[in-house]
This record gives sequence, C-alpha cells and structure tokens, in this order.
Amino acid sequence: MKIGLAYLKGSVPGFEDFGNLPTDIVKSNGLVNGIKAHKALDALIIPGGSLLESDSISPELAIEIKKIAKDGKPVIGICSGFQAIANETNTGRKSPCPIIKKGIGLLNVNFSPFISNDRVEAFTTNDSFFTNNITKITGFHSHTYGKIDFNSTTPISTTDTPTDTHTNIPTDIPIIYSKLKRANYKDTDDSVVSGVRNDDGNVIGTMIHGILDENPQIVDNVLDFIDADEIAKKDIFERNNVLKIAIRSELGIDSGIKLLNSNSNFNLNFNSNSQNNIGQIPPVLMIASNGSDSGKTFITTGISGALTKRGMKIAILKVGPDVRDTIPSLYLTKGKMEDFASIKIGHLGWMEIKDVLDKLRDSDYDFVLIEGVMSVFTGLLNEKIPYSGAEIAISSNIPMLLVTGVNKGGIESAAIDIVSHANKLNEMGIAINGIILNKVYDMEIFNEASNYIKNKTNIDEIIPIPKISLDERSTIPEIEINLEDFSLPALNTIEKYLDLDKIANMAAIPEFNSYLDYEKIKKYFLN
Repeated sequence: MKIGLAYLKGSVPGFEDFGNLPTDIVKSNGLVNGIKAHKALDALIIPGGSLLESDSISPELAIEIKKIAKDGKPVIGICSGFQAIANETNTGRKSPCPIIKKGIGLLNVNFSPFISNDRVEAFTTNDSFFTNNITKITGFHSHTYGKIDFNSTTPISTTDTPTDTHTNIPTDIPIIYSKLKRANYKDTDDSVVSGVRNDDGNVIGTMIHGILDENPQIVDNVLDFIDADEIAKKDIFERNNVLKIAIRSELGIDSGIKLLNSNSNFNLNFNSNSQNNIGQIPPVLMIASNGSDSGKTFITTGISGALTKRGMKIAILKVGPDVRDTIPSLYLTKGKMEDFASIKIGHLGWMEIKDVLDKLRDSDYDFVLIEGVMSVFTGLLNEKIPYSGAEIAISSNIPMLLVTGVNKGGIESAAIDIVSHANKLNEMGIAINGIILNKVYDMEIFNEASNYIKNKTNIDEIIPIPKISLDERSTIPEIEINLEDFSLPALNTIEKYLDLDKIANMAAIPEFNSYLDYEKIKKYFLN
C-alpha cells in the first residue's frame, strides 16, 4: 500500500513525522514514480509550509488530488496543506485590502488572519474516520492565517463544546476544536475550529501540527480506513524509514543541493555531539540582536542551512513562543519542530531552558542555534523571571552572535547602539563572540564603524552582510512568507559572506545554573 506525501516547494516535509505513514513522494507534476497519483496511492498527506504563498499546487497536481478524493481515498491536509484544499485564504494581514489565495475547493471553508503558536489540547466533535474513538488530541499550532470561516459571515469560534444548537454551522463538518491560551499576540481562553471533514468523510483538514505523531489512535484510524493489514502496516513503516532518508538528503525542495555525510570538514575547538557521544549537550549559539527587523531569522536560516549542508544535524530553537521564525530554517534542513523548540520566557513559550537542555542531552543533534526575540534586553525589567533573551543566555552560559540592522538609523547609529548592547551583555557575564552588521550599504563607512566597535568592545569578529534584495511581504515570517524565496537567498548569503568555521566555533557547551533574581537584574540595568 502507498501513502503519498506532497513534496512541493514551500512545503515542510520534515517538520513532523506524520505518524511515520508516508511511503512515497508526490511531486508538483502529480506523479508518483511516473504514475499518476490517483492510480498509485491509497492515501495522500499534504504538509504545511507556504504552499499558497509559493503557488505550489500545480494544475496537474490539483487534478490528481481531486481524483484521489473522488475515489473515496483519504486526503489529509495539515495547516498550509489544509488551506491548499480549502476554498480560499486571505493573506492580507497588514495590507489595506484582502490578498486572496485560491485553494482547490475540496473543503468548503475559507481562511483569514489568525495567529496561533500554542501547544494545544483539542477536543473532537461529530463523527469522522480520522477522530474515531478519540475525545482529546494534542499537538501544536504554528500559523498566521488560521481563522476558519464556513461562509462569508459566520466564523466558527466558541468557548463551549459545539452542539447542534449553533446556528448557520454545518454540524457534519467541524471535527476538532483547539483550546487556546494565546492568539494574535494576546492571552486568551477560547476554543476555535481546527479540523474539518468533507461531507463524504474522506477529506480531512486540520491546523494542528504533530497530530499524527502525538496521537497514535489517529494513525491507527487512517490505517484502518485504507484496510491495511499487519503485513501492509509493517511494509508502510519500513518504507517510511527509506523515504525519510531520501527527503533529508538534500537542502530544501528540489534544490539539487545534496548533503555531505559528516561534519569532519569542520575544524571545531570543542567536541561536537556526534551520534557516538549522546549524553552530552551539543554546542549552542544564540543569534541575538538589538531590536526587531535586524535579520535574525534570515541569518539563523542561512547558518542552519550551511551547517546542515556540511553534514551537521542542527536543532533550531526560538526564545519565546513565535516558532514561526524557525520554519525557514526547518524548510532548508528538513528538521523537526521539536516539543522543546520554544524556550519559555515568563508564561510565554513551551519549555523552560533547563528542560530544553535536558532534552538536547538525550538527542543526536550536533549543533544548536537559538534565535533570540526582539532585542536581547526586551522584557529585562519585567518582574516575571526570565522574560528576555539575555536572561536565558546568562542562565546557561550560552554565547551570542549579536546582529544589528543598519537600514533604519544608518551604520553609525547601529555601531553606537551595538557597542552599548555588547558591553552591557559582557558586564552581565554573557560572551559575545561576534557581531554582524546586516544590510550594509557602504563598505567604507562600515570599515570605520568596525574599527570603532573593536576599540570599544574588544570583539574582533565584526562581520558585514550587504543589503539583499527581497520581496517586502513574501519574505517576512510573521506576514506572508514564501519559504523558497526566503531560505535559499539566506543560505547563499551566509555561504558567501561568513566563515562557517569561525561561526561554529563561537558556540559553547551550555549548562543551566540559575536565573538572575529581579534585584540583580535591576542592578545590572541601572549601573
């Protein structure tokens, strides 16, 4: 039996394991090893990513998806994959007018802006093969356009278990509601539709990532629906292992960039955490900055891709809850969104740094990149502990590569600002092992600014990255990112302008000590 996985530009096929179900890749031409998908497959999974923004569903593939559904076989769309099989999605967040992206219309719903990055508990309603014998579901959200509308006037949102008394809601359609603690950057206590089915019951859309990995009964339900016996199940899981190796043998999707087999070409000054050394926390480097729009995500993406290309297995983490910023890196590396991917600050995020490090100790990662949040000092004076990237770094002796964008106030202002940040971080005991001036427009001015930074901080590695031309909307992770157009330029930029040996050796083996208490934080800040 064959279960297809759509392997398209803008998709993230390594983001999750999909219950170890996929056995075969489906390309944009709608073929599986030269055979039309509807003839070759018993089921199809369409992963998340930026499928609509990347315009990845070709007419040929759309025809095959519709035929698979018409034949009564299961089609499962997750997040962006859900949007791809729905009617349309309004991606016009921060736009004066709607920006409508059309889906193929297998599910009679529309999407509009709604941000959620929670780990969620969800509950089921109505009947479906997908949720049979299940009442509670776990997983996580990571989306910008997640509001599901069943028609143009009636969005589905309720704090109660849905019942037939809800008006204008087709009660045979919603099958999953997620309980939210936070949405649209605000705390909340609400439940929203996060899964639907079509009238025939074989087409499923859900906004919950990890739904197949964290809920084994759903995997059993899918296998039962396609009448897989024990021999077929064993074959499916064995072929899935082969598929994963093939998927993770290249960067991105159909890039032609193959990975090296080991990290032996790196001259590292620490003992990297190879598969023969599980039990040691791998070296960690935080990409931090003096403010938003500095280029942290772009630089993190490029470094993660470049290190992966050379054979290292990279974990990509985020300070705070907005794991959307890690998706471009995971697109390149085919890495998994781990349950420790979001480092808690205050009540925001998924897991405390101490527990994150314990998870890393038991992993087979070679290297860890942590993307900071806003300025490294943002939240420092909040009485909640920890509430800033600086506090996370100092708690566990995590060194930083500090980034500043020069596009707003100019190179001179950026230099003065980054010196202030670097010296204060150094005073707090945080190692700053390099500084990047991003979006540099004049190398003569940079050279003068670089000398100033070195003299004022004693940091030798001051690195310029020139301004790269990117589309203003489609390359911002929290707005309307096109993963293909963002990630590959990030990789090319890092490979061209950074010395990867030096970057890798900026990392260190972390160890959790303790958080700073609030009085000590104020002393550092006000001194």
